[in-house]
Amino acid sequence: MTQQQLPASGGPGQRIPRSAYVLTGCVGVIGANSLVLGPIAPEVSRSFGADVATVMMATAAFGFGAAISSLFLAPRIDRFGAHRMLRLAMTLLPIALAASALSPMVAVLVLAQFAAGIASGVALPAIYAGAANMAPPGRESKTIGVVLSGWMLSMVVGVSLAAIIADLTHWRVVYGVVALLAVLALALLSLVKRQAAPSADKGTSPFAALGLAGIRPLLFACGAFMMAFYGLYAYLGDYFHSKLGQPVSANGLITLVYSMGFGSAILMGGLVNRVGVRRMLSTALFWVAAVYLLLGAIGSGLAAVLCLLAALGFGNYYGINLLIVRLTAIDPAKRGTIMGLHSTVTNLAVFAGTSSFGLVYEAGGFAMTAYAATALTLAAAVASMARR
Repeated sequence: MTQQQLPASGGPGQRIPRSAYVLTGCVGVIGANSLVLGPIAPEVSRSFGADVATVMMATAAFGFGAAISSLFLAPRIDRFGAHRMLRLAMTLLPIALAASALSPMVAVLVLAQFAAGIASGVALPAIYAGAANMAPPGRESKTIGVVLSGWMLSMVVGVSLAAIIADLTHWRVVYGVVALLAVLALALLSLVKRQAAPSADKGTSPFAALGLAGIRPLLFACGAFMMAFYGLYAYLGDYFHSKLGQPVSANGLITLVYSMGFGSAILMGGLVNRVGVRRMLSTALFWVAAVYLLLGAIGSGLAAVLCLLAALGFGNYYGINLLIVRLTAIDPAKRGTIMGLHSTVTNLAVFAGTSSFGLVYEAGGFAMTAYAATALTLAAAVASMARR
């Protein structure tokens, strides 16, 4: 069994490979598709003559497809290589997006987004595994951080522009634009030099990978951490409108402020080299738990909530980044399978968080929701400190 080697703290002078920025673009395209339906759902529902809840089944189908493929198809990354599997997934994605744009009925949109989920469930583990493979020694966190910035781009640019494009033209144009961006990302991938990486002679079963030393506490930490975030984030918009008295348009502040905090953490990537991966991960998770606690205690004012959302983005960057760094360090030859498990856990956490936190929000309000997120994140922090 391969021993986990956490990244060293050296190598600050080595440059991030330019191909990492291509992976950033791939993440941005995947993130944009996963997020754009929410803002344009009312237009889609009017176009099809269906209610918004029915239209949003497409998002559920996307998540279900991603969970299935990340569990059962991502292990192929270890056998065939991250670059090859990413190109295959990014070939399917624009086809699924084009089908979404041309959907004649809701059922076709749901099926198209299921196919997009299948592609994304392979692409994201391949991206994270590829980023870890190409990272210079001691620059793993920074390289993965550059790739993760694609999520920030999709939130700030993708979500913001989706509603504007749909309002000025048609919702189908939104998916058409994302499909064109996916084609561009695929073209750029063809220019990226394949990275030599450890590979397995045959795919590893995801269930066998659960036996790797150190993986289960980190996957638990990932699940609890993501469940807390998505559970609380799902009801922030309603809290802004119904409790803080803000117009619906002000909900854009949530994405903007959170992304500012996330982006500021990217600029401070050298912090990991000074503190160390293991210590920085637990510190980030305790930071996030403290933010949730303060949201519950003093989150009755707009200014306080916005400041805390920026702090949440800052802490979440390190939490997401360093969980991936530690997981990919467990066994380099099984990074595809491990990242597949990571994506599966994340997708399940999204479902569990949004569904279970709805009951908490209805029963105890936003404060109780924030306290539930606090408890989950504290559990994640403790799990991240577990010794093998």
